[in-house]
Amino acid sequence: MPLHSNVKRVTTHVLHAMKLKGEKIAMLTAYDYSFARLLDQAGVDIILVGDSASNVMAGFETTLPITLDNMIYHAASVVRGTSRALVVVDLPFGTYQGNSKEALASAIRIMKETGASAIKLEGGVEIKESVERILSAGIPVMGHLGLTPQAIHKFGTYVVRATDKKEADKLKSDAQELAKTGCFAIVLEKIPAKLAGEVSGSIHIPTIGIGAGAEVDGQVLVLHDMLGITQEFSPRFLRRYHNLQAEIKGAVQNYIADVRSVKFPNENEQY
Repeated sequence: MPLHSNVKRVTTHVLHAMKLKGEKIAMLTAYDYSFARLLDQAGVDIILVGDSASNVMAGFETTLPITLDNMIYHAASVVRGTSRALVVVDLPFGTYQGNSKEALASAIRIMKETGASAIKLEGGVEIKESVERILSAGIPVMGHLGLTPQAIHKFGTYVVRATDKKEADKLKSDAQELAKTGCFAIVLEKIPAKLAGEVSGSIHIPTIGIGAGAEVDGQVLVLHDMLGITQEFSPRFLRRYHNLQAEIKGAVQNYIADVRSVKFPNENEQY
């Protein structure tokens, strides 16, 4: 029997065992109780409370404006809707870069105030001290390499990362360093598939890809993109499994028409 179908609660240990058995890991983002409950019931392995909430929930252009308090609110809502999936929470921009003590304090707040199982940080060796300090408190850490949205102003573009040898070599080195330091998994975002496969094969911890091909240990997508609630974002790696934008707009328009024509409520829908 596949490991993922035989566990009551996904843990970092379960994810490591899935990598060893060659079972792919399914990860999606969520930001509220209702969607988290649906994802959990559907059997997703990891729910990421991503700082992408800044975009899809708050309407900001980048992930930078979202605050730690905002992330705690979303994460606590997700945890209340989850009984099986591992809940991972992004540390938002400005809560860990360059200050490992602040990183630990931020991670502790998330763990204490949300009930989540782990946190995620963007970056390689430059955040190693923060990773080590957080791990020293017994808090599991997921890494994130490749395109790191919190550094978008440094990159200046959302193009594929690590296409040249220098950046690819650094990414490989960073992945090995994060694994050696004690991260339980690493997200690889928007990098060449061949490179992602090489990285995945060179480290003992699971790799989760987004725009990184199939030779990784799992995949992650932003829920609102995957369901077609948002339509403005259409990168090559995104597969839309539904067109909820059209369905929701159609349902609302039907409701408005029924209200205005007094078709709603009917005799069976009143007291």
